[in-house]
Amino acid sequence: MASRRAADELIASGAVRVNGQVPPASGLLVDPEKDRVTVNGQAVKPVTRHRYIVLNKPLGVITTAKDESSRTTVLDVVGDEGKGGHRLFPVGRLDADTSGLLLLTDDGDLAYRLTHPAYKVAKEYIAFVTGNPNTADVETLRKGVKLDDGITAPAEVEVLRITPGSRESGIAEVRVVIREGRHRQVRRMLHAVGHKVQSLQRVGFGPLKLGRLKAGGWRVLGEAEIAALRRAVDQMGSPKAAPRAPRK
Repeated sequence: MASRRAADELIASGAVRVNGQVPPASGLLVDPEKDRVTVNGQAVKPVTRHRYIVLNKPLGVITTAKDESSRTTVLDVVGDEGKGGHRLFPVGRLDADTSGLLLLTDDGDLAYRLTHPAYKVAKEYIAFVTGNPNTADVETLRKGVKLDDGITAPAEVEVLRITPGSRESGIAEVRVVIREGRHRQVRRMLHAVGHKVQSLQRVGFGPLKLGRLKAGGWRVLGEAEIAALRRAVDQMGSPKAAPRAPRK
């Protein structure tokens, strides 16, 4: 019916009923097998079959379902064919100036787990930076970098290629794998050790890889890939580590 924020607004407006009663503003758990939920008198039922697609997000595209400034969004890129009649939303975010792998789905529970910091799902990036990172730079990135919002968790870092020049000149290609989701984190990490990012692309998310998917291209995930995504978060075991999002 709506996003989480819009669902809160629907509940606050009085349009929602659970078993014929007005629910509290938040915190009510609903069992879809037993409880009856209506919006403006219309019965609401959970989606029984979800859709999962991978998009190679082009530069300049906004990672949101709808933009108030009418900028191109990731859902504009996949169009109606990509949506397949489902109400998709992006899992996590990629900045407008970052390209690469983005998962779109209508599976809220899986999306919640994939983006929850407790699950530490790996996100792999390829960055081209100014200058040639030295051994000390790489070790600092691997151990944790002090940023204005705290020290980052250890990361996987590998310098794939350098061009002739000093630490301050030339361009280097760097692979970075993080398991956090801070705002513009990879760019800030590299800048903190003296290397400004010229371009950044996400090439992996958990078990998913971008592969040869062209910019603006998308594909539907296969059953094996969906199962791999579930294993990536189910292996955490106890829900105490990261509780499921309350259903509304």
